[in-house]
Amino acid sequence: MKVSAIFLFLGLLFFGSIFVSEARVRHATFVVQETSYTRLCSTKKILTVNGDFPGPTLYAETGDTLIVDVQNKGNLNITIHWHGVKQPRNPWTDGPEFITQCPIKPGGRFSQKVILSDEEGTLWWHAHSDWSRATVYGAIVIRPKKGTTYPFPKPDGEVPIILGDWWKSDIEEVLQEFLRTGGDPNSSDALTINGQPGDLYPCSKQDTFKLVVDYGKTYLLRMINAGMNNIFFFGITNHTFTIVGHDAAYAKPFESDYITIPPGQTLDVLLKANQPPNQYYMAAKVFVGGGAAIFDNTTTTAILEYRGNYTAPSPLPLPILPNITNSTASQSFSGSLRSLASAAHPIDVPLEISQKFLFTVSMNSVPCNNTVDCTSRNNVRFKASINNITFQAPKIDILEAYYRGINGVFGDDFPRNPPLEFNYTGNISAALRTPRNGTEVRVLPFNSTVELVYQGTNLLRGIEHPMHLHGYSFYVVGWGLGNFNKDEDPKNYNLVDPPLMNTISVPRNGWTAIRFRADNPGVWLMHCHFERHITWGMEMTFIVRNGKRSDQKILSRPSDMPPC
Repeated sequence: MKVSAIFLFLGLLFFGSIFVSEARVRHATFVVQETSYTRLCSTKKILTVNGDFPGPTLYAETGDTLIVDVQNKGNLNITIHWHGVKQPRNPWTDGPEFITQCPIKPGGRFSQKVILSDEEGTLWWHAHSDWSRATVYGAIVIRPKKGTTYPFPKPDGEVPIILGDWWKSDIEEVLQEFLRTGGDPNSSDALTINGQPGDLYPCSKQDTFKLVVDYGKTYLLRMINAGMNNIFFFGITNHTFTIVGHDAAYAKPFESDYITIPPGQTLDVLLKANQPPNQYYMAAKVFVGGGAAIFDNTTTTAILEYRGNYTAPSPLPLPILPNITNSTASQSFSGSLRSLASAAHPIDVPLEISQKFLFTVSMNSVPCNNTVDCTSRNNVRFKASINNITFQAPKIDILEAYYRGINGVFGDDFPRNPPLEFNYTGNISAALRTPRNGTEVRVLPFNSTVELVYQGTNLLRGIEHPMHLHGYSFYVVGWGLGNFNKDEDPKNYNLVDPPLMNTISVPRNGWTAIRFRADNPGVWLMHCHFERHITWGMEMTFIVRNGKRSDQKILSRPSDMPPC
């Protein structure tokens, strides 16, 4: 099936978009199914939603509720997560497998209520079971409710730009080999823009995504990194972006000729079509920061095409993007993000903190027990951990166990600080690399104020970690390189206009500090959004207790929750 090369004006449909009515409750149906797709000169079956890759875009307005009937007609268990949607008091339909639900089995269905609150901008949805999100994903566009508008001039058009990956092999085979060997997974065979690899790859010229624009008009690009294991640099030849939003919150506008976007993160950027009418490459490539062993060192392209009569150059020049190991460029872009912090869009950074945490995010290794597949890898297999605990998935979901008071499913003693203090980013003894398995949670009192410092380590190798928290957005109040200094570093926190995010990349061998108020009761997953890292166990769960009032308690359990 071919994804059409089209461009969007406000109100038009994109990727089979679903925009049912002007009512505050909107309905959609997601049918998960196998579909044949051709990429890189070969055809294979992939899991899709409604036969589309990427899947349908959901349109809503701030404060709406979406009812999405998910029907699994595929051959694998599936769950769907609404990435960045806070789901107030409603963890039941958040989506992560064995955290808030058991998976929807083939032939099953689950009606998911997606409750929007103050989110405004671009979010996305994706599978949250095994590696199905390689092809099961799509955009969520949340526009201002009627009577309000964007805090910038209304654009002439808007379009989701979703960055991703493509494997020639079946993604389930890639996952099973990855689990069997204990090493790094095979890297993707191509990167993609809106599902297409671009004309630098074989057999892809005719399907390259094309965005058609009119000279002098301004377009809102809704950027999403749906990639499995890669941070991306993205740019358009001879064009500059104005960044106006991040993770469905508005930003202080700033200009850049490239963006850096980690997996899971979204950005809203304005593009002014102000260059001589012609064709221009849109391009994305990987940023690895020096820490990745295996990665896709290719460039994916799409075409920005002005309307008019002209002869396009051949070949088209590529945009000038930072080098793949340019940490300074990545950190400079991310460090420029600031909340708009206006009267119409105020911020509320917690100033008095009642709960402080330091979480090490680490790569680890464990003995292979001399299995054949691991012998060539020094008889070790990779793991990952938070505070030296590798997450062990339970057999029933944590939310169900918590709600029903079922004992033995999880512990409530996730450490507030690393169990062992050491030079986290220095030369580290191999003896520190072995984590312990556990299904531990950290319980937070309702309305407590939280400061959490993610501390990257050099245990096995230093690498960036895009950390995502379900059920919340958080303020990124500080970051730095090396070890966090609890006495000195907070003096430099930004408490005036820190960016409000749901996914933030912790710098390689560095730290990032976030703050949020625990006012959303429920069971909420936190994890690295590199898929290999979450598979290796870099995740943990917060349980936020109910408040005293009825409107501060978890909503009732839906009757159609998938069985375990």
